[in-house]
Amino acid sequence: MSERVFIFDTTLRDGEQSPGNTMNTQEKLRVARQLELLGVDIIEAGFPIASDGDFDAVRQIADTIKNSEIAGLARANDDDIDRAWGAIKGAEKPRIHTFISTSDIHLKHQFRKNKDEILKIAVNAVKRAKKYTSNVEFSAMDATRSDWDYLCKVFAEVIAAGAVTVNVPDTVGYTVPEEFGRLIRYIKENVPNISQAIISVHCHNDLGLAVANSIAAIQNGARQVECTINGIGERAGNASLEEIAMILRTRKDIFPADTRIVSEKIYPASRLITAITGVSVQPNKAIVGANAFAHESGIHQDGLLKAKLTYEIMTPESVGISKSSLVLGKHSGRHAFRERIEGLGYTLDDKELNLTFKRFKTLSDMKKHVYDEDIEMIIMDEIYKIPEKYKLVYLNVSCGNITIPTATVKLEADGNVYQEVGVGDGPVDATFKIIKKIAKTSSKLVKFSVNSITKDMDAQGEVFVKVEEKGLIAIGKGADTDIIVASAKAYINALNRLEYVKTKKG
Repeated sequence: MSERVFIFDTTLRDGEQSPGNTMNTQEKLRVARQLELLGVDIIEAGFPIASDGDFDAVRQIADTIKNSEIAGLARANDDDIDRAWGAIKGAEKPRIHTFISTSDIHLKHQFRKNKDEILKIAVNAVKRAKKYTSNVEFSAMDATRSDWDYLCKVFAEVIAAGAVTVNVPDTVGYTVPEEFGRLIRYIKENVPNISQAIISVHCHNDLGLAVANSIAAIQNGARQVECTINGIGERAGNASLEEIAMILRTRKDIFPADTRIVSEKIYPASRLITAITGVSVQPNKAIVGANAFAHESGIHQDGLLKAKLTYEIMTPESVGISKSSLVLGKHSGRHAFRERIEGLGYTLDDKELNLTFKRFKTLSDMKKHVYDEDIEMIIMDEIYKIPEKYKLVYLNVSCGNITIPTATVKLEADGNVYQEVGVGDGPVDATFKIIKKIAKTSSKLVKFSVNSITKDMDAQGEVFVKVEEKGLIAIGKGADTDIIVASAKAYINALNRLEYVKTKKG
């Protein structure tokens, strides 16, 4: 019988704090619900002391999620720990996750304290957290560059103080699998009370080894892995949840452990993170990339047609990718539409279903085939949207190789409708200039990307836009069969998100 590996997902904390991945409270709640459906054991909902917005998001997640533990991150001090408890105390299964560095590098240059002082701080932090909950996790930041014997001493002391999980972070992605495996084994053999706690690992991907290091840790006794959807996170990212889960599931012949991840929910979770953050998954990304189950080589295609096992070690269905890309069309009914939505991992009430079904019918009249990705974009547009200060009423663009690109935009702003005409270097540039003028925004466009949501000539275009104003960053997305309209929607969505962020900051 396989042993249990606990999945500690930090998409909403470590993943969200990386550049470009900021989410609002509504988006975080949506992700948390999806992680719960995915079977994640522990959801690290955020860093409550970081801001009032982060505190509120963690609190709402704690009050909403019932089947996963909810963790709040706290530095090893009273204020952080008290604030974390204030945010998570409403959870069915709350956890306080406190941390401090143990490496000589951090102690000398960052904390400017000696080892005895750090040990005392760590123990006091765990004792403080223990007053609130028995579920306390302690992390030794930069563990892989720490003195091993000192690390073991710290772990022994915090376990004695009440920690039930001790985490070994490779904070800067420095270690390699063989070395990391030895460290985990050393901790098991040299922390006398280690049987009273679960060994956890948190690996970063600076050398591209986060997943490999996590797997090496599992092989040597770690039974909790901290990871993120799509591997998002600081710098080069974190260990990828989907890769770890499917490695253990696919190679049961050599691994003595498995997770409770519902693998069929992996792809919907990946798509949700992409839709919210605007950060696309590279096509060759393992498990969830567009090419993960694509075969172009004639030899591969021949083998696949004869027996899928020849060139596929797992099925697309096992990770939630539809066997058939064509799902619904204009003749499909409401019942079939609801079933497909539920199959993608979404649960909508009757009002939300009516909204999305109306948009689906409109889209199916415009294009021959409606794919899963089209449906997901409809859901994101109609259900998980923020308050709209600006709304696109009308857009007309003229352009060509001998025509000056000209755009006419009618935009609703704060309930008033404005119309302007202008020119630009291209149709998108002309459209954006007019929207910027009407909105009277001083924000700068810092990123613009276009993807095809689905294949075929009538595919919807998916546009991501990133804007910045006085250090505040907002990402917007838009989709339409007309790429100029999609671009306008994305830009307006970004401006609306920027206004939302400014309101929250204020």
